[in-house]
Amino acid sequence: MDSATLLFAFGPFHLTSTVLTTWGILLALALGCWLGTRKLSVDAPDLVQTALEGVVQTIEDAINGVLPGTAALLLPFIGTLWLFVAIANLTGLIPGLHSPTGDLSTTAALAITVFLSVHWYGLSSEGLRGYLRHYLAPSPILLPFHLLGELSRTIALAVRLFGNIMSLEMAAMLVLLVAGLLVPVPLLLLHIVEALVQAYIFGMLALIYIAGGMQAHEGAAPSDTVPPPKGNAK
Repeated sequence: MDSATLLFAFGPFHLTSTVLTTWGILLALALGCWLGTRKLSVDAPDLVQTALEGVVQTIEDAINGVLPGTAALLLPFIGTLWLFVAIANLTGLIPGLHSPTGDLSTTAALAITVFLSVHWYGLSSEGLRGYLRHYLAPSPILLPFHLLGELSRTIALAVRLFGNIMSLEMAAMLVLLVAGLLVPVPLLLLHIVEALVQAYIFGMLALIYIAGGMQAHEGAAPSDTVPPPKGNAK
């Protein structure tokens, strides 16, 4: 079954397997957050709370590594984005399901969300006048190039994730067809590692773009180079 199989149609309303899987992931995330935070304890945290605190601390460290002191502001968006993309990438491991991020419509929606968040955080940080001024720096002649850059990086963000996840699932399917069930474990491990790496890259690029918007007054956005993952040690 293709990841964008049409399941139901009523007039202009269309329900595809990608949308249904995405709703399922969102519901699972909401339910998991509710169950995991019902019995938080400062004195005697359980294993689930310890694991959740480790995830949150890791994301905070990554945010502070790019934009020091902004973890409290960016954690809700970047953390949610990271968790969703990671789980969506891993969904393809479940028999009968396909990763929503293997559908260009999903990755395009995520890229557009990042595009809007860049301008939202940039305007909130710099103000309308200060934020728009960087599009004219160092010369108004460069305005079309700045706008083209905004568009091209949004398209690249969507296509990069879509292409990697689609090719990952296709490669897994071809290997299983050729080798049968002789190599399931190495293939499974490869899928998990690649899915998590792609989620990390997508989240870090989103964070770097937001950092560029919030630091517009400095005249240059941070590099698109994604730094390596950091541990929890301080």
